[in-house]
Amino acid sequence: MPTSLDRIISTAPKECGLFPFWFWNDRLDAQQLLDQLDAFERNGVYGFVIHPRVGLPRDQGWMSRSLLDFYRLVIEQADRRGMKVLLYDEGMYPSGSSCGQVVARWPELACRGLVLHPVDQPLPQGSNPLAEVQVHGVSRLVIDRPVDSYIRGLHYQNEGPDEDEPPASDLLNPRTTLAVIELVYDRFYAEFGSYFGSTILGIFTDEPNPLGKCREKGVQPGTTDILTHVNRILGYDFMPHLGKLWENDESTRAYREDYRRAIRLRLQETWYQPLSQWCENKGVALCGHPDSGDEIGVQRYFQIPGQDAVWRWVLPDHPSALEGPESTQAKCSSSAMIHLGRRRNSNEFAGAYGSETTFEEVQWLANWCLIRGVNLLIPHAFYYSIRGPRRHERPPQIGPHTPQWDRGFNEFADHCRRICWLNTDSRHVCSIAVLTHYDRCPWSAASVILKAQQDFNYLDPHTILTACQIDSSGIRIQQMCYRALVIDSDTQVSPEVLSAIQPLARVGRVKLFGNQNRYSLSAVSDNQELIAQLRMVAPPPLNWNEVNPQIRCRLIQKQGVYCLMVFNESLKSHAQTSFRTPDGDQMVRLSPGEFKVIELPSSWIQSDYNPTSRICRAPATNH
Repeated sequence: MPTSLDRIISTAPKECGLFPFWFWNDRLDAQQLLDQLDAFERNGVYGFVIHPRVGLPRDQGWMSRSLLDFYRLVIEQADRRGMKVLLYDEGMYPSGSSCGQVVARWPELACRGLVLHPVDQPLPQGSNPLAEVQVHGVSRLVIDRPVDSYIRGLHYQNEGPDEDEPPASDLLNPRTTLAVIELVYDRFYAEFGSYFGSTILGIFTDEPNPLGKCREKGVQPGTTDILTHVNRILGYDFMPHLGKLWENDESTRAYREDYRRAIRLRLQETWYQPLSQWCENKGVALCGHPDSGDEIGVQRYFQIPGQDAVWRWVLPDHPSALEGPESTQAKCSSSAMIHLGRRRNSNEFAGAYGSETTFEEVQWLANWCLIRGVNLLIPHAFYYSIRGPRRHERPPQIGPHTPQWDRGFNEFADHCRRICWLNTDSRHVCSIAVLTHYDRCPWSAASVILKAQQDFNYLDPHTILTACQIDSSGIRIQQMCYRALVIDSDTQVSPEVLSAIQPLARVGRVKLFGNQNRYSLSAVSDNQELIAQLRMVAPPPLNWNEVNPQIRCRLIQKQGVYCLMVFNESLKSHAQTSFRTPDGDQMVRLSPGEFKVIELPSSWIQSDYNPTSRICRAPATNH
């Protein structure tokens, strides 16, 4: 007899399916595009990101009439088939140059930076002196000037593998964003505006970087008059500390971090904010991701917050799955979705993992994202063509042209669609928040919490100060109520945030984790003690008295049904594990890499989350 969970899963819509990067990387042919769309549908793929990619012929170049005609063909077909589309805002990446068109039309908008220059030599053309500084005891002149920077281009030189390298733009100059809007965003709207908000869900911006891909060494991000904005953002005059940007000792680290934060905040003003407003006005989502996997503050400008797991930065049975900046990225985007009241959050995953990547690893990485709350998966990538050097351009390819495409890919696609649906329009059930920096997420406490079969969300300072209600019982935002706030000891906490969380701190609900106690808060340095103290002030919805550090859990409530997701995060052959259901009557076994969803009666949820409760029995480790 079908359960309530079966009923919910059976209604998973197409829009919750995979949205692969579709690399348009060779001479486009209408019939071949339609044949691939047919294949997508047969294998359960109902959305895609149109991603012009290196390998296109020059007569089908970026924003050309020919290329846009192929856009129209597949967008119209997607509309007829009930498929969904994301547009990509650049001719390769990183975003911000319109494949070099910005600098071609407005040369003064070429990428700029701050560099050290000998005080006794003439200034280069187009440069502006800022100050004479001492760097390691040597006098140097800090100047702002154009720098040698590029983005990856769309065309091979001859037959490859060498590529075009269009010039990068000055993203810290707001005129650049206006130029990109004119050349790309407005053009997309003029061509396909009738599909905005229906078939076309959003526009993907990819890793915008103030320095693009800079060939020069020792360049700091900056532009003309950048210190005016840095001083405004930081609230003090940075000029006396300018030379510290080129030093690398502990005594100057705070100034380098301040400058880095100011540049990120200025990029939000010049790039993300105007694009976000444009997308909101046109009824589509700004999506994609910043250039740092743990950057959370910028997510407020994305209608679909996002991050990306690339370059083998997150791996199964490796510390990277739980430790380091990249280990935070799935929780970063899903937490932003919840706290900003967004409906979706994304992860572009498996990019440049290499041709040796197995399909099992791809499935693992998708589940790694899903168990952390991601609900829009963008696999990297489906290749239109694998001719010549295209086969080896940032592999793996995981769609057509691969053995698994006709051997079980549709099962994988269906699984992702169903779990993404569970993570959409549902309530995440957890009571722990972890405080972040303004622009990055800490991972040490997060790792301890996850390994204890507990869950959490990241909460950034801006959200605490602008969107949360805080009293002695917890932090309330959207549908969440956090009974405990964890702060890693290396997290910088501003006086404003310390003041805001005082009602919680006075009753012992704020836990400082680590070896330093700089804020007169309740401090704990032992992993087990952290979990024990959290259980006292924020009892988990399911009481795991014994834990298995390889199991990850996520509890959600959707359409009145409690659904427990469990994932065996190990792929090692001996890593089969099991635990009993909360009533103790059924043993649930998890093979290596296995993901299951279990429907829980509401009476099994502890009283903080449900008035009629029974404690969940502990999982049993089985090695």
